[in-house]
Amino acid sequence: MDKKLEIKSKKYRGETTVISSRVPVDLVEKLDSIAKDSGRTRNEVIQMCLEFAADNIEITED
Repeated sequence: MDKKLEIKSKKYRGETTVISSRVPVDLVEKLDSIAKDSGRTRNEVIQMCLEFAADNIEITED
């Protein structure tokens, strides 16, 4: 089953904290494109992607 991240127009209004991470330039370009197409900020898109990944991650042993 292919999962897709659905981006809605509601903004997050809860408590936040700042984190920093290095990401490849091509990934930033993809995120910026998604942000532009969805009318969201890059930060909102990253937050939604992280939440989706955290809710759908499966940790396995080698």
